[in-house]
Amino acid sequence: MKERLQKIISHAGICSRRKAEELIKGGKVTVNGVRVTELGSEADVRKDKIVVLGEPIRPERLRYFLLNKPDRVITSVSDPQGRRTVMQYFPSVQERIFPVGRLDYHSEGLLIMTNDGELDNILTHPSHQVQKVYDVTVRGKFSDALAAKMSKGVKLKDGTRTAPCEVEVLSYEKDRNRTHIRMTLHEGKNREIRRMMEAFHYPVFKLERIQYSFLTLDGVARGESRRLTHEEVKKLYELHG
Repeated sequence: MKERLQKIISHAGICSRRKAEELIKGGKVTVNGVRVTELGSEADVRKDKIVVLGEPIRPERLRYFLLNKPDRVITSVSDPQGRRTVMQYFPSVQERIFPVGRLDYHSEGLLIMTNDGELDNILTHPSHQVQKVYDVTVRGKFSDALAAKMSKGVKLKDGTRTAPCEVEVLSYEKDRNRTHIRMTLHEGKNREIRRMMEAFHYPVFKLERIQYSFLTLDGVARGESRRLTHEEVKKLYELHG
């Protein structure tokens, strides 16, 4: 996957992105033996020979993990407010992995972590419509009729409309006045489910992603992770690439 040279150089740990830009402009970087001085230049770290100050950049080993994200954790590589991030669950991983897509602060469940930019682009691009399944708990009685209406798409407060999805009422707890719902989405708007529920005045108590494409949380406890197998990674590329 092609990326800007300054990003490749900074991710390789050679220097900051700003310093990398200075090296490029100063003629200190070559790609496949050709000196590059334009900041907009791109390369593929896994296919091209990139040399900085006479030293070749060696690509990182590709890593793939499935994390069962807990509540009150930021889906980010860092947080200026000092809150816990998903990176804290991978202290021994040397490669610069990052989350694929997002789960908001109070959302739980399945999150893919990788350093494979190509797979990240495939899984998050809207045109690929990767299936994501969520278990949602809301306050109040949520009817089958409302579920059918919501499944056709919801006009949000900002004027945009969500794509059609699947909405199934699982059960209703009369004593706690809560409804358990399963939702299957194929797009990735920011806080989409919470905003859909807000449009119908249903506060969300719990939101958990239980499936991403064919991957599930089976055998992975909250706050734990596992490596994706070679076969699973291959299948993700085959299904969505």
